[in-house]
Amino acid sequence: MAFYYMEPSRTFSEFLLVPNLTTKECTPGNVSLRTPIVKFGAGEKPSVSLNIPFASAVMQAVSDDVMAVALARCGGISFIFGSQSIEDQAAMVRKVKGYKAGFVVSRSNLTPSHSLKDVLELKERTGHSTVAITHDGSPQGKLLGIVTSRDYRISRDALTKQVSEFMTPFESLFYGTSGITLSEANDLIWEHKLNCLPIVDKEQKLDYLVFRKDYDAHKENPYELLDENKSYIVGAGINTKDYMERVPALAEAGVDVVVIDSSDGFSEWQRETIQYVKANTNVKIGAGNVVDREGFLYLVESGADFIKVGIGGGSICITREQKGIGRGQASALIEVAAARDDYYRETGIYVPICSDGGIVHDYHITLSLAMGADFVMMGRYFARFDESPTRKLKVGTNFVKEFWGEGSNRARNWQRYDTGGKESLVFEEGVDSYVPYAGGLQENLDRTIHKIKSTMCNCGSTSIEELHRTARITLVSATSIVEGGAHDVILKDSSLSGE
Repeated sequence: MAFYYMEPSRTFSEFLLVPNLTTKECTPGNVSLRTPIVKFGAGEKPSVSLNIPFASAVMQAVSDDVMAVALARCGGISFIFGSQSIEDQAAMVRKVKGYKAGFVVSRSNLTPSHSLKDVLELKERTGHSTVAITHDGSPQGKLLGIVTSRDYRISRDALTKQVSEFMTPFESLFYGTSGITLSEANDLIWEHKLNCLPIVDKEQKLDYLVFRKDYDAHKENPYELLDENKSYIVGAGINTKDYMERVPALAEAGVDVVVIDSSDGFSEWQRETIQYVKANTNVKIGAGNVVDREGFLYLVESGADFIKVGIGGGSICITREQKGIGRGQASALIEVAAARDDYYRETGIYVPICSDGGIVHDYHITLSLAMGADFVMMGRYFARFDESPTRKLKVGTNFVKEFWGEGSNRARNWQRYDTGGKESLVFEEGVDSYVPYAGGLQENLDRTIHKIKSTMCNCGSTSIEELHRTARITLVSATSIVEGGAHDVILKDSSLSGE
């Protein structure tokens, strides 16, 4: 006879936190969000921890090397998407591990034969006012010039002008040579009153750009997530098909943690993958996704270093409506967290869990931590920012960024599905969409983190571990959900205020 869960499958929006006593010592400045990401024994320290409980999702539209650097600078981790060639993914990992703070790979590039119209369209898409002009339009091409807003005037007649006519040519640029230190680069910037200093090699190929605005960046990022060599910590997504070739390449590139990216992790394919990685490398490995105690224990006993929780709760995921598989994220997290705690009491080994999916509002992050998650993985949240790898577009009067699921036909990520099938998706488990453009990562992340810390203070907690132990959580009714928002008032907006 089939087994039935008779309790409803619940989401984060069905719960609220109940305040505990806030002591005078419980202020946002005293709250630590440091959290383990890999398993450890009682009395031991985890070999890898996060300074903030954030991971960006294993998605083409979210996690590349640029996002990985940006998030590591803030204290979190990115898992670089695995639905690309092994060589390309390993190259992204190398870029992150070899990144030198203040040295930026150019993401806005054109050739001399492009037009001013192309410059303006690129600026609108990326928000970058500095465009590197290379012989082939690539970030590492031979540098021929630079275009900034000071190099052109916008008029109807000027739009067809070629870049070569108004760019600042290489011969007129101050530049640094490969191998220069950041201190030396900043000295050149200040000495010559520059906003941007290109760094080129002996063949005039562009390596990096150094910006005046990044001069104090390292001082502004006290929570940078660094390894013992002062390189940024980075993760990568893998699958259960080519792991014997992919994982050694990622290990050689310096990856710190890998995670199996799958819509359903309770499988023998995942056990075989975990056991291979543990037997043949020193790389830590996360597994999932699961939604119950049985799935958690199966992957932990297979050797996983952390477990990802959640099926069908992502904003672009349609697994539940396509297959009828999944569980409300809150219900899944509560059960798996209880299994994690039981396992720790029985074995003395603590296995972190990552809540993946179901987060709509910032307070859902705090709820997931209170319910037992050690960190959260998010896709839509990070896809909105400048640092995500997708295009910024204007749709109607609004700016948006493209966002698609790894289960969509656009991603062509057939290896994500543990079916042993052909190299194609017979049906989709994700959609192709847009998300509202939100600007830069750091300012948005700072706002979210302040909300989390403030809420934790309301709960009387100054650490995630304390929140796990002392949080009080209540179910809410449909009526109280309405009561919790603005109601029985006429909200001011532009149409009413005359603005």
